[in-house]
Amino acid sequence: MSGRYVRGLREVDPTQRELVGGKGAHLGGLTRLDGVRVPAGFCVTTDAFRRVTALASGLDGQLDRLARLAPTDRAAIGVLSAQLRRTIEGVTVPDDVATEVTRALETLGGHGGYAVRSSATAEDLPTASFAGQQDSYLNVVGPAAVLRQISRCWGSLFTARAVTYRQRNGIDHRRVAMAVVVQRMVPAGAAGILFTADPVTGNRRVSFVEAGLGLGEALISGLVDADVFRVRDDRVVARTIAAKRHALRTTTTGGTRVVAIDPQRQDQPALTDPQVVRLARLGRRIEAHFGQPQDVEWCLVDDDFQIVQTRPVTTLFPVPVADDTDNHVYVSVGHQQMMTDPMKPLGYSMYQLIAARPMYEAAGRLFADVTPELASPTRRAGLLAALGRSDPLIGDALRTVVERGDFVREVPDEKPAGPPPGPAAPPVETDPELVTELITRIDDANAALRREIRTKSGPALLDVIRTDFPRLTRMMIDPRSIPVIMAGMEAVWWLNEHLQEWLGERNAADLLTQSVPHNVTSEMGLALLDVADAIRPYPEVVAFLSRVADDGGPDREHDGPGGPDDLLAGLDQLAGGREARVAIVSWLDRYGMRGVGEIDITRPRWRERPAMLVPLILGNIRNFAPGAGGRHFEQGLRTARDKEREVLERLRALPDGGADKADRTKRMIDRARTFVGYREYPKYGMVTRTFAYKQALLAEADRLVADGVLRDREDIWYLTFPELDEVVRTRRVDDGLIRRRMADHRSYRALTPPRVLTSEGEIVAGTYRRDDVPVGALVGLAVSAGTVEGRARVVRDVAQADLEPGDILVTPYTDPSWTPLFVTVAGLVTEVGGLMTHGAVIAREYGLPAVVGVVDATRLIPDGQRIRVHGTDGYVELLP
Repeated sequence: MSGRYVRGLREVDPTQRELVGGKGAHLGGLTRLDGVRVPAGFCVTTDAFRRVTALASGLDGQLDRLARLAPTDRAAIGVLSAQLRRTIEGVTVPDDVATEVTRALETLGGHGGYAVRSSATAEDLPTASFAGQQDSYLNVVGPAAVLRQISRCWGSLFTARAVTYRQRNGIDHRRVAMAVVVQRMVPAGAAGILFTADPVTGNRRVSFVEAGLGLGEALISGLVDADVFRVRDDRVVARTIAAKRHALRTTTTGGTRVVAIDPQRQDQPALTDPQVVRLARLGRRIEAHFGQPQDVEWCLVDDDFQIVQTRPVTTLFPVPVADDTDNHVYVSVGHQQMMTDPMKPLGYSMYQLIAARPMYEAAGRLFADVTPELASPTRRAGLLAALGRSDPLIGDALRTVVERGDFVREVPDEKPAGPPPGPAAPPVETDPELVTELITRIDDANAALRREIRTKSGPALLDVIRTDFPRLTRMMIDPRSIPVIMAGMEAVWWLNEHLQEWLGERNAADLLTQSVPHNVTSEMGLALLDVADAIRPYPEVVAFLSRVADDGGPDREHDGPGGPDDLLAGLDQLAGGREARVAIVSWLDRYGMRGVGEIDITRPRWRERPAMLVPLILGNIRNFAPGAGGRHFEQGLRTARDKEREVLERLRALPDGGADKADRTKRMIDRARTFVGYREYPKYGMVTRTFAYKQALLAEADRLVADGVLRDREDIWYLTFPELDEVVRTRRVDDGLIRRRMADHRSYRALTPPRVLTSEGEIVAGTYRRDDVPVGALVGLAVSAGTVEGRARVVRDVAQADLEPGDILVTPYTDPSWTPLFVTVAGLVTEVGGLMTHGAVIAREYGLPAVVGVVDATRLIPDGQRIRVHGTDGYVELLP
């Protein structure tokens, strides 16, 4: 059957994707797998497709126009896609191609119906399935009809949905080609889908089967409901049997038709339990062959399963790789650090080397294994309390895992629970000088590193950075620093708990801790208001910055053109440009090491891309009068003092010990205000230190590019730190590895990281378990008191924020880089966050009502919708 344009399924294998497409390559691989039956067939190769497209008049111009369209331009994509299809389908199938197809049909028997199915080269990829994006045709009878449907399959490479899918996944239309699979139709008594991992929970130990009577197309198209079975350890553990009133059957003349099911058969399962278990075992064999979970289309013919397609399941979140086969429970680090985007390999590998405990990577995100704490009766309570306070959804998910009792095995503690030996550590004194001393220690240590690293290059540079990792770790968990942070947090918790008990005040600490000293993150936002004050008097500078903003600014994913020299040099020739430059550079000297997603060293920093600040500066000029920064701080300070005075007066008026309660409360207010601002400084110190690493590593990357080792300086982002160390020492690099890592990183962006994930791949979702909110309200965690109504502005990119005073910011998460926006908005809603995460701390500091941890907030709240944020009670209402 083999020819230039036709290959038998048994003649192809998964290495021939570029010749026979994803579907054909996978089916060819299955024909070699013992115990797996595949209907006989052949592939019309991509050579035939390219032969036809070469004959298609005007195709190049249409592809050029398509490449210029955005994925969101649906109307234009629809029009141009239809034109492309007509262009391709209008080409007559060349005689030599038609001859090979006809001969192949004769080899299959030459009679009966065939399934004619698209098989694109960018289909069934490990990271993008393209499921349902191209066309298939069932029970096609006769060579002429088969050739006609092959032509339509070629054209279906440009369905609007396939075009949009490719654009969203960064796949070049010109690099994709279409093969076609032709197989004998089989008389299926039942058919359906098998997922070798549960697509709902992600559990890799559970197979998920959908089954119906007749052809499987009826299930895929939604024509009929499916029976659903879940199988674990060769046992059906759950089933739902659907009513089967109709089925799709083939006809003798070609095509399909819907038939009625005998009433006595309608409520019977399409498969017996033994058949379901047998199918699940077959799926495990296929999964093992391809090395990842599979989405399998199957048919049942006389109690024999035949496989008509298999593709990777690309929507499952990967499982962190452990060193053993034991059960593990992982908690997302990104949800704690307010950065749930995927990190590049150098970013996550350096974070792993800095972290005080092991971190495990999956899809560019990091996870901590909390199984030892959950297994320990004494450590479990502390973990659940801490994580539950930080993120109630994580806490609830972990409680769910523990309460099920079937995953985490309790391990008795080696020593009985009890107080630690020796005297208890003395409480931290409320001493402002202690905070000043700790800040000085961090600043001095970072300055020493910068002096040390400045003169290093090559292997010596990597040695210095590797040696410094433990120092940074010690700085982050300094035994003198942690008690100060905890003293501030515990004082806040004490105030909220006791003032609610004594006065009925909820979240009173939110007002009492506004405008605290030493909060480097909140100071950063106010300092940018001062930058706006310095620029506001100079119209030429404002106009120049407006042009920068209108041009869209630089590409934030890359260093290079658009960096500091481009922006700041443009100011020099303007009236007021020198003053503007001084103000911006002074701000960058203090805060320029920060940026979006700053725990990932590979992400751009403001110092590298100051044009990212331009929209924020212009917004401050537009929305605020001169002196707003100082007034904002003073207003917060007055609010805190007024609240303190009110609370203490009310406490003293209480009978039975009111004076004592007031004195205790005063001590806790002083402690909270002294220490709670410092909590932001160790993170600032970490980012400052890692920015020094980054600057030195980029200089080394430039040397590698100059020597011809790397193509581009940013290629280092796609190497882990040990791999980069090896490249620097050997002057050799695996360029293919870098390109694969780039593609992987692009695919990871489409995955949503779970808060809690098990080693079986199960995503355990927590709930708030509340019944005290209005119907239809979106529930979250109350982190900053107050209630506010306003226009919701859904913002996913800080550089694209267009906010006006009174708006409510709705976003997936906020890290310190979002702080400059907080001075403009009236409230905050995020999908991720906890009581002491950065966004919550700054919202309280600025007096913004805030609710965090609102699942799917950016999807459920339309941009521009009026909403009411209940920052005291923890929910959001959508208003008419």
